Amino acid sequence: MDRMDGMGGAGPRAGTVLVARLDNAGDVLLAGPAIRAVAARAREVVLLAGPHGRAAGELLPGVSRVLEWRTPWIDPEPPPVSGAHVTRLIREIRRLAPEQALIFTSFHQSPLPLALLLRLAGTPRIAAISTDYPGSLLDVRRVVDEDGEDADVPEAERMLGLARQAGFDLPPGDDGRLAVRRPLPDAGRLTGPPGYVVVHPGVSAPARAWPAESWARLVRLLAAEGRRVVVTGGPGERVLTASVAGPADRPAADAFTAGAAAHGLTPGAAEHGLAPGHRAPAGPGSVLDLGGRTNLAELAGVIAGACAVVAANTGPAHLAAAVGTPVVSLFAPVVPAARWAPYGVPSVVLGDQHAPCRGSRARNCPIPGHPCLSSVPAEEVAEAVGRVAAPREATV
Repeated sequence: MDRMDGMGGAGPRAGTVLVARLDNAGDVLLAGPAIRAVAARAREVVLLAGPHGRAAGELLPGVSRVLEWRTPWIDPEPPPVSGAHVTRLIREIRRLAPEQALIFTSFHQSPLPLALLLRLAGTPRIAAISTDYPGSLLDVRRVVDEDGEDADVPEAERMLGLARQAGFDLPPGDDGRLAVRRPLPDAGRLTGPPGYVVVHPGVSAPARAWPAESWARLVRLLAAEGRRVVVTGGPGERVLTASVAGPADRPAADAFTAGAAAHGLTPGAAEHGLAPGHRAPAGPGSVLDLGGRTNLAELAGVIAGACAVVAANTGPAHLAAAVGTPVVSLFAPVVPAARWAPYGVPSVVLGDQHAPCRGSRARNCPIPGHPCLSSVPAEEVAEAVGRVAAPREATV
């Protein structure tokens, strides 16, 4: 099955290549090095992504465009499998007419349903990692020993291994780390000068969550140390970020809104950080709540200006790795840290990695009290921030 079809090392450039990664933003960011390897040899790279990963795909170097499709066998809120839903994807792939496709999956996902649809769409060459016998669905099949020698291979390297077997390697000078397109949006209008600590309390699955009261205590500890703290989160996490930021953020928020009003903007515009030329309060010990005020590209800009990021095993931890910011990772062991910890940047992984939930892939914690993370004190996290923080403090 591992046919190379003349696609090794110095062979001819490929045409249009479809690359699929159909789960969350962090998963798509981890596919970045493999996608750059493909882009180095392809005329065009089109990413097939789910709705939770599309914005991350649009940030990746080497991606020409993104097709979005909600995948019934991967999405956490899967749509029903219907003829209309499947036919829409097949029609889009036929219009695209890729010369080949690479299907990137996690160790617990099968590439074969998508490989079948790509075959029906006429894709002539398909590569994927597959433990199951693929029959005629794959032209390049990579077999990975998930429980043996490959068990601790980081996810980014796992995908890069498939790209190499399909005939695509990183170009000279590419170090294989995560990356996003530059330039990023200017975060200074939201945060003030660089050097703050980003605290991101939100998660995509409850089993990965550190208690909200622990996040709030961490923010108070960091502020008491004189650090500037920026609390971030998505639009659906505003209640959480407000509770974590606490009363210390209110003067900052009031000043932010007042500054926007001085520029003739509405409160809604201030809420989204649109005041031209306005800088958020940036004094030592300040706390700023940016929950729901950034899109993913803007969040990348915010994180790029941080000296450290504190996050659970979730997309912003990988976004931090992609912009080169050190990470303190509150990591629930429901998936292996060796595979999913922040890749290629200084990091500290906290949490009991041998807890009973280890390797369960649970979305909701199966152990009363959630001990793998609830046992981590905020003081330990604050100390870890001090160990990894990059020297990005700017004079205020």
